[in-house]
Amino acid sequence: MSEAEDTRLPLIADLARKWPYLLISLACLVLDQWTKWLVEVHLSDHASIEIIPGLLNFTHVRNTGVAFGMFAARGNATGTLILTVLGLGALAFVGYYFRVVSQRDRILLVALSLILGGAVGNLLDRIARGAVTDFVDFYYGTYHWHTFNVADTAISIGIGLMILGSFRQPRAEPATASAEPQGEA
Repeated sequence: MSEAEDTRLPLIADLARKWPYLLISLACLVLDQWTKWLVEVHLSDHASIEIIPGLLNFTHVRNTGVAFGMFAARGNATGTLILTVLGLGALAFVGYYFRVVSQRDRILLVALSLILGGAVGNLLDRIARGAVTDFVDFYYGTYHWHTFNVADTAISIGIGLMILGSFRQPRAEPATASAEPQGEA
């Protein structure tokens, strides 16, 4: 077996053990893309449907920036390209972190899975359309929270789980049995 094959096998085995977490990512991605498709088909830009009076509307907006519209590219191809490259870099970092984290750290794996699914969903929008489709509009009175989508929700919950998990005591590594019998002293 070559050295290159030898280094790939642990990666494949590790990802095979983490496949249930990758299903979480896939579920987030599918739900995100499906809800965005529904909004794009049934609501014209800036149209709104009241879901819960005084609390929730579905409002179709196109976000050319990142979270909460920060750093909006506003149709500028260079800005969109920069945000796409930054998104790909962040996605690579999260993917790497997912790969190296211990399989025993379930909360962190769920968190990273949610972030991966959400990041891919928003990145697909940015690449395909130059903007991310947002539609969840929570409000109270005249105060409206920033409009967001399923991917943003998955990312936010993932980050929240990472923060929550950082307050937990790390699990002790299981003791390995010694190959030599222990003698009495």
